[in-house]
Amino acid sequence: MYEIDKNVPIPAPSKAARFPYEALDVNDSFKVTGVSLQSVCNSNYRMSKKTGKKFIARAEEGGVRVWRTE
Repeated sequence: MYEIDKNVPIPAPSKAARFPYEALDVNDSFKVTGVSLQSVCNSNYRMSKKTGKKFIARAEEGGVRVWRTE
């Protein structure tokens, strides 16, 4: 048997949605900590497909920095 739960909130969106991609203008950047470069690159790819904008990520001391390039 399964128990039915009511009014359980939906979890927060994926990491891609938590990064401020939508707020970036060309040449703007943000820094992410506690996340691997590969994970950020995957998020960049998904957001690039979703928005048509281009993003690039580079590892830097203490985290990963993401730039909007187009």
